Amino acid sequence: MTSPNFDRVGIWNWECENIRDELHYAQYAEEKGFDSVWQGESRLVRDAMTIMGAYTQLTDDIEIAPGVTNCYTRNVALMAQTFSTLDELSGGRMKLGIGAWWDPLASKVGIERERPLRRMWEYCSVVRKLLDLENVTYEGDTLHVEDIELDLVRSDASSRDVPIYIGATGPTMHKLTGELVGKGIAGGIFMNYLIPPEHNERGMEKLQEGVEKQGGSIEDVDRPQLIAVSMDEDGQAAIDQARGLVTQYIGQQPHIKKGSGIDPELGDMVEEELGSWPATAEDVERASQLVDDKIVMNVVAAGTPDEVVERVNDYCKAGCTEPVLYSLGDNVEEVIDVFGEYK
Repeated sequence: MTSPNFDRVGIWNWECENIRDELHYAQYAEEKGFDSVWQGESRLVRDAMTIMGAYTQLTDDIEIAPGVTNCYTRNVALMAQTFSTLDELSGGRMKLGIGAWWDPLASKVGIERERPLRRMWEYCSVVRKLLDLENVTYEGDTLHVEDIELDLVRSDASSRDVPIYIGATGPTMHKLTGELVGKGIAGGIFMNYLIPPEHNERGMEKLQEGVEKQGGSIEDVDRPQLIAVSMDEDGQAAIDQARGLVTQYIGQQPHIKKGSGIDPELGDMVEEELGSWPATAEDVERASQLVDDKIVMNVVAAGTPDEVVERVNDYCKAGCTEPVLYSLGDNVEEVIDVFGEYK
């Protein structure tokens, strides 16, 4: 068997019990030659912008991105302003990972996610123009701005080279991402986790369709991917460790349930057993009895170190250009060490 080789590898952080651990893991990943650190923000956990600001001061070379923020809760001017500032602080190492958020969380905070595809197109188009230091007036279906620009009177007034990455799970968002790359608005896609490698292959078809529609090619689309990793010398212990997260996301995030490949009826049963959002630990434990080892292993790189590396490589063979590793256990440094050997 040919040993895998990863040209680029990233790490994904959020929800560490001690916030300082997240800062440490970013530094440790940089020391081991990792290329990027992505900060989660899809739930009401820690604010990614604050922690990324800390990363800019504690690291020197590693690229930094939210994985992902959303196109609703921050208006376009504030988003551009934030990433202009982070770009200065980091010395030009920022990426903007942005998704369309999800219900029921969005509706619970009063946001109506009508026409999310159109919203993504319009939002990214305006943010790109603002980061390029253009004066923008835009009348869209979901977005209206008039005569705005970054007011860089006393700071560095050069354009901000912050590539935009679209967080995508479904086929239509993949196609739209390809078009945004083809139009020069986005730099790539941030492919989702808790889906099997085969899902990547279908997504690649849509990415290619979209980018070629705008005169580009699939090689123009950078394709980092969030991959859940559960690593243990005891392979069964690794699978068991991942079961709760898989259960929670299949049962409470419809796009993950659909993309995971789980039997739809079984997925509905998991959702029903979990109950309303957010689920309690007891809810997750009860519902996880419906999620067998095969389901877990289909969507998580779970097992011994060698098995995990091979499974991550499966995602790369299916289109991922940079695995971004989310360790489900406390052995984050071990995961970084293992993958550092394959760079």
